[in-house]
Amino acid sequence: MAARSVGPDPALGEATRIQLLQALPGTGAELASVLMELYDGGDTAERIAVLRALPLLDQAGRVEAHAKGLVEDALRTNDARLVAAAVGPYAARRLDQEQWRQAVLKCVFLGVPLDVVAGLARRRDPELDRMFAAFAAERIAAGRQVPADVRRQLDPDSPA
Repeated sequence: MAARSVGPDPALGEATRIQLLQALPGTGAELASVLMELYDGGDTAERIAVLRALPLLDQAGRVEAHAKGLVEDALRTNDARLVAAAVGPYAARRLDQEQWRQAVLKCVFLGVPLDVVAGLARRRDPELDRMFAAFAAERIAAGRQVPADVRRQLDPDSPA
């Protein structure tokens, strides 16, 4: 209903949803539980709004790590839109290094541009570099192209 009430612009609908989510009462596990209910019952646009609201709610000290399950759920999907929304600033702050690396690789597999991954430069480590190299080697061995995002990660000076 939020999206319909503000017109046909999807960005405006998302912004409205995020504002409504920020107005929800509660904190911690209580708020995370409400967000999970809304996420579980929502369509894709509503789920994306919940995921994009997380960094704002976290920054305000309202959800902390209690909503990490929402990001984990989105990362289990094969919906590139949900995965892209899940790898924002909340994930960069709240996922452990192993989970975060897997989220980055999920983006590669789904074709989600790596520039949407919050904290990529800051959280990048030798293991992620090894994973990028292994992925590229596998693609080359199969006679397939290496995505430009991965080539840029392996060689930042590459024109990709």
